[in-house]
Amino acid sequence: MELTPIVSPEAWHEARQALLVKEKELTRASDALAAQRRRMPRMAVTKDYVFEGPNGQVSLLDLFEGRSQLVVYRFFYEPGVHGWPESGCTGCSLMADQVGHLSHLNARDITYARVSRAPQADIVGLKERMGWAGPWYTITDDFDVDFDVDEWHGTNVFLRDGDDVFRTYFVNLRGDEALGSVWSYMDLAPFGRQEAWEDSPPGYPQSGPYEWWKRHDEHVAGQAAAPSASL
Repeated sequence: MELTPIVSPEAWHEARQALLVKEKELTRASDALAAQRRRMPRMAVTKDYVFEGPNGQVSLLDLFEGRSQLVVYRFFYEPGVHGWPESGCTGCSLMADQVGHLSHLNARDITYARVSRAPQADIVGLKERMGWAGPWYTITDDFDVDFDVDEWHGTNVFLRDGDDVFRTYFVNLRGDEALGSVWSYMDLAPFGRQEAWEDSPPGYPQSGPYEWWKRHDEHVAGQAAAPSASL
């Protein structure tokens, strides 16, 4: 293995500053991409999708849990997947391990949920085994086919306006595997992080940075702290 050269502290800091310039360029480009993502057109969802939850059948609208934004991750867990039924897709499992505490998303009016074709009994067992939290539903119809996740994994994002649901974003493959932090999901959401520094369309909900930040046990359970924009 050919390791990098050993240099003085002064030379190391000089190299660090040169790299920092590139890193800041990447951060600004990421912010600009998120701003463009918030301006994506909406696609109306016109079919009535049905999922099986721990308490029976629910609709796509129910998955929002009363909030205005919904992030749905298709976890590849079903008959035919390697390790079934004791295990789900290895990559999906790794992603589940890195998802941040959902109370912070809920505080910004965002619900995160997983969906799979596995029966609820198997989903409950896998959640208990792996220590995963959060809602997880069984697909019972063509939802996965219609939203580009009939195989492997993918993340769809939706916006609710009353009882009307719209698809706003989709990502999979390497763009999907990098997700997991609270900030990464907010950057996919229709309203973003909802902080005043963001470049968002007029009327989108925003507040000052840090104002809404709390420890996860200090958020009000089930809350949707950010007001929904008028669409």
